[in-house]
Amino acid sequence: MNLSDRLAHARGEEPASAPRVQPAQVDTLTQLKDRASRALFERLGSKLSDADIPEEQLHAMVRADLRRVIAFEQTPLSDDDRHRLIQELTDEVLGYGPLQPLLDDPSVTEVMVNGPDTVYVEQGGRIVRTAARFASEEHLRRVIERIVSRVGRRIDESSPLVDARLPDGSRVNAIIPPLAFSGSSLTIRKFSRQPLQIDDLIGFGTLSADLADLLRACVQARLNVIVSGGTGTGKTTLLNVLSSFIPETERIITIEDAVELQLQQEHVVRLESRPVNIEGRGGVSIRDLVRNSLRMRPDRIIVGEVRGGESLDMLQAMNTGHDGSLSTVHANSPRDAVARLETLVLMAGMDLPLRAVREQVASAVDVIVQVSRLRDGSRRVTHVTEVLGMEGDTVTLQDAFRFDHSAGVDADGRVRGHAVPTGVRPHFLDRLVDQGVSLPSRVFDVPRPSFTGGQG
Repeated sequence: MNLSDRLAHARGEEPASAPRVQPAQVDTLTQLKDRASRALFERLGSKLSDADIPEEQLHAMVRADLRRVIAFEQTPLSDDDRHRLIQELTDEVLGYGPLQPLLDDPSVTEVMVNGPDTVYVEQGGRIVRTAARFASEEHLRRVIERIVSRVGRRIDESSPLVDARLPDGSRVNAIIPPLAFSGSSLTIRKFSRQPLQIDDLIGFGTLSADLADLLRACVQARLNVIVSGGTGTGKTTLLNVLSSFIPETERIITIEDAVELQLQQEHVVRLESRPVNIEGRGGVSIRDLVRNSLRMRPDRIIVGEVRGGESLDMLQAMNTGHDGSLSTVHANSPRDAVARLETLVLMAGMDLPLRAVREQVASAVDVIVQVSRLRDGSRRVTHVTEVLGMEGDTVTLQDAFRFDHSAGVDADGRVRGHAVPTGVRPHFLDRLVDQGVSLPSRVFDVPRPSFTGGQG
């Protein structure tokens, strides 16, 4: 079955390429599918969730058993029906059931399940409801358990929420009753099969070529960069692209809650935190990993996201010779990012005075890159802000680039603007010169206003 046919199947529609079948034939195939599925679960049992069995071997085992089960049935099937039935059952048993076509569709960036009967997806920056549904709450729970068991996690009434990932790195969050009142909830943020490059972001309009040159220079000159933004704005994607500018000769340590970064360099050590077990022991936090990374002779430390006391350890690392570190933080503006870092440092429980915390932030962070999701659903870099230092009790910030909202929207409702230079030359340009990193002077030239007679 091709992708369009599988999507049609997920919506409960008839595939365009399939011959028209009568309702009685559909009922027969559905009953056959149910019987074959139950028989397969009885034959293979726990092998289906055994992480020690290689994926290729498991697929071959399932397909072989499916052929035996279907051959044992007395229902006459055409070759097309047999092939389609085996594919659907394979998706059901080893894949993710009705979600599989959505996960296979490259235009879908996020899948959101609000109970067995409600499935939404994000496409082109917009959320739409699909006709995909699960047969029951138990069916949905079975898919969730299959996902989390493959990465050594568990989900049940004693541990009803979990963060996990798919084999391709896609981020998964699941929460089940009694915490999820209307049925189990599953959220999958899909990973691009091919890591995006800076040229892709330029093509998407996320940033301009001049801004890309500036960010490349900042990373190569070992400035400490914080990527700030709200949920779903593309912080991790931008962080991944920024990390691609790190030279191959440097040793990189990445630290994440769930491994998402797709670094292309060879000398990379990837660390992942671990939650506590059922006995409340064995947990390893991001903060533990940041502390340990300092003993691993890193040239660069990349923290996927700071959200707690580890921010203090990261700032101290930035201030003690680990220049060029990268991380992300949840905030809606560069000023909010500074305030957020201050709050996170105070969560470390060190009872530091607020001024000392602000001095840590001002001394450690060189550049804040703000990414936002605009009203048309697009993700854009809206600010590149330099952290200048302290003025009294305030951390002083200065925008080098700021989004131009005056350009309006085009006929399709897409925002035309992009981040443009403010005309202020950053103080960190001296650092670039010291590091031998060149940057065209035109990068900071303020564009002349154009008079087009309207906003489209």
